[in-house]
Amino acid sequence: MKEIVLDTETTGMDPSTGDRIIEIGAVELINHIPSGKTLQIYINPERDIPAEATAVHGITDEFVKDKPVFAEVYTEFLDFIKGGKLIIHNAEFDMKFLNAELAKVGHKALSWGTVVDTLAIARKKFPGSPANLDALCRRFGIDNSNRTYHGALLDSELLAEVYLELLGGRQHGLGLASDASSQNDKAAQNAQPLKQIKGEYREPRDFKPSAEELAAHEGLLDKIKDSIWIKNKA
Repeated sequence: MKEIVLDTETTGMDPSTGDRIIEIGAVELINHIPSGKTLQIYINPERDIPAEATAVHGITDEFVKDKPVFAEVYTEFLDFIKGGKLIIHNAEFDMKFLNAELAKVGHKALSWGTVVDTLAIARKKFPGSPANLDALCRRFGIDNSNRTYHGALLDSELLAEVYLELLGGRQHGLGLASDASSQNDKAAQNAQPLKQIKGEYREPRDFKPSAEELAAHEGLLDKIKDSIWIKNKA
């Protein structure tokens, strides 16, 4: 099972007002295990990046001025996600930007049928609690100390860990089960043998059936067709 944990960085909040994607980051999971394949594409948005957006992700006009435009890299992006389920936090935001960019190059929109929104999962699992990526990292003990700025690839890597925790724990895909098994083996090796408990000796008791119980048993055997007890008795 192929899954793509995905994030984008943009110039603003709404593609309908001219905002564009400036970074795409993605991490591939195979059967909930990171395959080692990642994607990071910086994109020239063909417009300025507002200061308030740069304050969030740290990407400047100067940095992206020599980067390719979306029309030059979208096939690389589509090849990477092909055949995979998309795992996105607050999927509505990223999907509207991706589909707006794809529409500009004349490509069909990405299907919502392949999208899993981890924000919806987190809100259902922890109602009333903060469900942003930083809050979920804190909840699950995931180190996000490198997250000085939002970054599409970094956030995808963090989200991959959060996603596996939401599924039931990183043991799901990061091989912790074998570590736990090894620890259990060591514990078993170090365990002390149980001491034999000495108690007061008691003579074995003989519980013989009464005449009535024997008669009832014989009556029951007579009702059983081809009873093995009667055959053995004969």
